Amino acid sequence: MDAHVNDNQDMAAVLAAFRERIAQGRPLQIRGGGTKDWYGQAPQGEVLDTRAYRGIIDYEPTELVITARCGTTLAEIDAALDKNNQMLAWEPPRFGGAATVGGMVAAGLSGPARAAAGATRDFVLGAVLMDAQGEELHFGGQVMKNVAGYDMSRLLTGSLGTLGLILQVSLKVLPKPFASSTRVFEINQEGALRLLNQSGGQPLPLTASAWTGNVLTIRLAGAQAAVDSAVKKLGGSELTNGDDFWRDLREQSHAFFDHPDQPLWRLSVPSVAPPLDLPGRLLVEWGGAQRWLRPDGALDAVAIRAAALAVGGHASLHRGGDKAIGVFHPLQPAVEKIHRNLKTQFDPKGIFNPGRMYASL
Repeated sequence: MDAHVNDNQDMAAVLAAFRERIAQGRPLQIRGGGTKDWYGQAPQGEVLDTRAYRGIIDYEPTELVITARCGTTLAEIDAALDKNNQMLAWEPPRFGGAATVGGMVAAGLSGPARAAAGATRDFVLGAVLMDAQGEELHFGGQVMKNVAGYDMSRLLTGSLGTLGLILQVSLKVLPKPFASSTRVFEINQEGALRLLNQSGGQPLPLTASAWTGNVLTIRLAGAQAAVDSAVKKLGGSELTNGDDFWRDLREQSHAFFDHPDQPLWRLSVPSVAPPLDLPGRLLVEWGGAQRWLRPDGALDAVAIRAAALAVGGHASLHRGGDKAIGVFHPLQPAVEKIHRNLKTQFDPKGIFNPGRMYASL
C-alpha cells in the first residue's frame, strides 16, 4: 500500500474524529496553531485542534493555484511556493511558524501589500466547509473562471470560524517581483497622505506604504525598469534592510506594535480621509486606508469609532484593551440580521466559535 493511500486513510480518520466532536453538540473553539487566539472576542468552548488535517493537496505552479488542508502551516506553503519563485501576494501575517492555512482564511488578515494586491478574500478560489451536521460543503473551484459558489468562499474569509470548520482552501498565488526598492521620506502625516493619494493615481509600482513618526516608507516592486523609473520620479533615500522592515510590519513586530497588552485600534477609512484628530501614536498603511492607533489613556471607544464613522470608516479593537466594549464595530440592524441568518443557516446550534466575532452571535 503506497504512502498516498495511507495518507488518505489517515485524513479520513481525522475527518471522522471531527464529525464525532461536532455530533456531540457542545460549543467548539476551532484552533490551528493558536497564533491568533488574541484576535476577536475571547475564544469559548472545547478546543477542536485542526493541525492533524494537514498537507498540500494540489499545487500547479503554471496555473498559479495551490490547494491545501486547513491544518497546513503557512511555513509549508511558503516553502513550496519559494521553489517556484511564487508567493501569497497579499502578505498575510504569520505571527510565528505555527500559523495555519485555515486560521489565515478564518481571520482574513492581510499584510502591507493589501492596497496594491488585494485582500485575502480576493485570492480564495474555493473552499470545503464541514457544517453542523458533519457534512462537507464545497464552494468555488481551483481556477478563477470557476465562479460557482465563489461568493460563499469569500464569505468564509474573515468569519473567524463562526460558520463551520474550514477543511481546505484553494488559493491563487502570484510570481514574486523581479526587483524592489524601499524608499524613505521625512514628511508629516498630511503631506504623506497627499503624496500617497497622488501616487496611487499614477502608473507606479507602489506595493506598500507605512507612515509613522513623520517618516514615510514606501515599497516599489515589479520589473526592474519600472522600479528604476519610479525611484527617479519619487526620489527619497534607500532603506537597505527594506525586506526586514516589511516583514516586521507584516508580523507586527515593528517597534510601533510593542506592548501588545495595551489597546491597539485598527481604523479602516477612505484613503483620502484627512488626518484624524485622535490623540495618541499613529501608523498609517495601505495608502492611507488603514490607520493603527495607540490611543492616549483618556480616549475611549466611543470617540474612536465616532471619528472613523465621521469620515466613512469603522474601527475595531485589534489587540489588547477591554474586549467588553466589543472588538468589532457595532453592526447596523440590517447587517446584523444578515449575520444572524447566516449563523442560523450554517450553525443552528451555535457550535462553532460562539461569540468570537460578536457576543450575540
